[in-house]
Amino acid sequence: MDTALLEQRFNEKIDRDVRIEPKDWMPDHYRKTLIRQISQHAHSEIVGMLPEANWITRAPSLRRKAAALAKVQDEAGHGLYLYSACETLGVERDDLLSDLHSGKAKYSSIFNYPTLSWADMGAIGWLVDGAAIMNQVPLCRASYGPYARAMVRVCKEESFHQRQGYEIMLTLSKGSEVQKKMAQDALNRWWWPSLMMFGPTDAESKHTEQSMRWGIKRFTNDELRQKFVDATVPQADLLGLTIPDKDLKWNEERGHYDFGAINWDEFFNVISGNGPCNKQRLDARNKAWEEGAWVREAANAYAEKKAKRKAA
Repeated sequence: MDTALLEQRFNEKIDRDVRIEPKDWMPDHYRKTLIRQISQHAHSEIVGMLPEANWITRAPSLRRKAAALAKVQDEAGHGLYLYSACETLGVERDDLLSDLHSGKAKYSSIFNYPTLSWADMGAIGWLVDGAAIMNQVPLCRASYGPYARAMVRVCKEESFHQRQGYEIMLTLSKGSEVQKKMAQDALNRWWWPSLMMFGPTDAESKHTEQSMRWGIKRFTNDELRQKFVDATVPQADLLGLTIPDKDLKWNEERGHYDFGAINWDEFFNVISGNGPCNKQRLDARNKAWEEGAWVREAANAYAEKKAKRKAA
């Protein structure tokens, strides 16, 4: 069939909000955009296990330890869902992981910051997972079917993580003076990186306009960032904590909170590989890959043996 006609039918599906499925024809640029976005999302879930795994053995109670273990396990599952969705686009998972381990592929800048105290587990759940939910819920309506369906379960589990984090912050904010200071310190350190999670401003974003046109994204980076600020400031007030932004104020005319300027130099420095924990994160992922080689080899050997038995 003529490429122009195929593209016309593809665009008609997009306009009618009909899902694109793996066997459907799609423009090469659409496919590449999906591979980039979904793989970066998968990498972020896998690397995102590391900051919190750092505190599993030091959780303050058995209940907190069990919750931390469950959360890290959930993140691993999210990565697997997303790698599977990415594979439906004709890319090999090993190639995606190779790009991650070499530093070629990107993942969310937020995971290159250190977790210095137990309160960081609360701040990550409340702020980082809160920002993730704000970004990911619209992806449940993404134009590519496997991605959208994977996001339904991911978002349900992320909502638990966000509530778990907020509950940690609430407990600390109602505790001793030392615990309150710990919670405030965590908020101070994670607030601005959380705002950076939505990506560069719309004026600087290279992909937003096209992704919106294709229905991969439903809101721009700046729209999502504003939604997050509007939702999170009242939560901080309930906690009795102060958002570390002297320019933060309610704008009656806009019906939104105004907030201060983000340090985009820091953001681009981190995603370029120069953040506080970039090297540490990649070293950990490479170490895990190398030490897990025997598991992959055993699984492949078992699969081959089972296939031979079935053929016989």
